[in-house]
Amino acid sequence: MIDRIRVQPGGQGLFEFTDQILASVARAKVDDGLCTLFVQHTSASLMIQENADPSARRDLERWLARLVPEDDALYTHTQEGPDDMPAHVRSALTATSLSIPIAEGSLVLGTWQGVFLWEHRRHPGTRTVVVHIKGD
Repeated sequence: MIDRIRVQPGGQGLFEFTDQILASVARAKVDDGLCTLFVQHTSASLMIQENADPSARRDLERWLARLVPEDDALYTHTQEGPDDMPAHVRSALTATSLSIPIAEGSLVLGTWQGVFLWEHRRHPGTRTVVVHIKGD
């Protein structure tokens, strides 16, 4: 089964959409299998991360912003604004696809794990995540 999830981030940062993936898995009616996610954008990425304490997400966001700053003199791809090239670099350093096992009809995530879109642009549009579910 292939599904598409639309995520509308409000700006840069980590946006959890685990519930939407769980709904896709439920519609697929797969007991055991694999859920593969792929974000169809070059300036956003995907991440499995702690969903209990928001400070963990804030720390990750600040760390990546420090690692890949905006307005670096090295950037020549600047037509779409000062956050565009850093967004591409941040996306290249993180994941654009994830695979999560499905067991007994549910994603096999840990207690504090959630699935997040990591938006790297300040003023993004809607992001599309393709969900491919394969199973028994």
